[in-house]
Amino acid sequence: MRLAVLGLGFMGSTHLKAMRGVRDAELVAVYSQDEKKLGGDLTSVHGNLGGGGEKVDLSGVTQHRNLEAVLADPEVEAIDICLPTDLHEAVAVEALRAGKHVLVEKPMALDGFAVDHMLGAASRSRRILMTAHVLRFMPAYIALQQAVGRQQLGPVRFGMFRRRCAAPGWSGWLQDSARSGGGVFDLLIHDADMCLHLFGMPEAVCATGYSEPAAGIDCIDAQLFYADGGVVSITGGWHHPGAYPFSMEYTVTLEDGTIDYSSNGRAPTLYSPDGSEKPLDGGERDGYASEIEYFIECCRSGRPPELCPPRESADAVKLMLLLLEARNRSGRKIVCRI
Repeated sequence: MRLAVLGLGFMGSTHLKAMRGVRDAELVAVYSQDEKKLGGDLTSVHGNLGGGGEKVDLSGVTQHRNLEAVLADPEVEAIDICLPTDLHEAVAVEALRAGKHVLVEKPMALDGFAVDHMLGAASRSRRILMTAHVLRFMPAYIALQQAVGRQQLGPVRFGMFRRRCAAPGWSGWLQDSARSGGGVFDLLIHDADMCLHLFGMPEAVCATGYSEPAAGIDCIDAQLFYADGGVVSITGGWHHPGAYPFSMEYTVTLEDGTIDYSSNGRAPTLYSPDGSEKPLDGGERDGYASEIEYFIECCRSGRPPELCPPRESADAVKLMLLLLEARNRSGRKIVCRI
């Protein structure tokens, strides 16, 4: 599969590195307006997952400075959109119209109209559209999905998904909520998507939190209420910029066991009512490589991406917007009608 990566910032460089370990992935083009990055010098790139940028060999790769040119490039079969979120809708729709398959970084887009527009364009073009919700392909979360999906532990009773980091200093557009949706929207959409995938759409939500973009603070503590009485919390966001470390974790209590994980040293583990504990194996494959490989498989087979359906990615955007609305209501419960 001949791919073009659009955007060579933190996520673009992450996808480039991941492609090295993906069978059938052939990088044929890149797009950026940064001449230094187009030349393969990504040493200025950094993000919240650790590790600095590097120099990559882009010889033999077409270097585009114009989006229209890369979308018209006949050598490109699929595009990987790693651009600011406010560009996702327009670029994805035009790419689909041009007959390209589309992998678009999360969040899928900024609002409900935009994601529905993208879904319609994919349907009309008969091309694959998939959002790069990498959590679905990360070992710690594969372990959780497998344990819940077997349906041997009963319904969810309580859950907590937490994700937090320093306010980003590596991309100015992320701090512009008109372009990124804000810290809570951009960061915790990972966890909203995972909750939708595991438990479905909640009946109602409520949330509290605090947002002061000028100080780099954007946090939320949200609750999702389910029909069977289960309650799941999504909490975290951006804290003060600088050295504050990135972390993610979950605790999911089902009727017959609790599954717990933290990126700070606790591997996924099932704790059973009989007092036993069992490590859960989600594999060791890099999540970014796995999601790109799966996307390519879907493109080649023409099979919709059932492991990461675009409709669920669209619903994750709508759910996050509802949680932000709930935060503005300071804890008042809102019926979910997505």
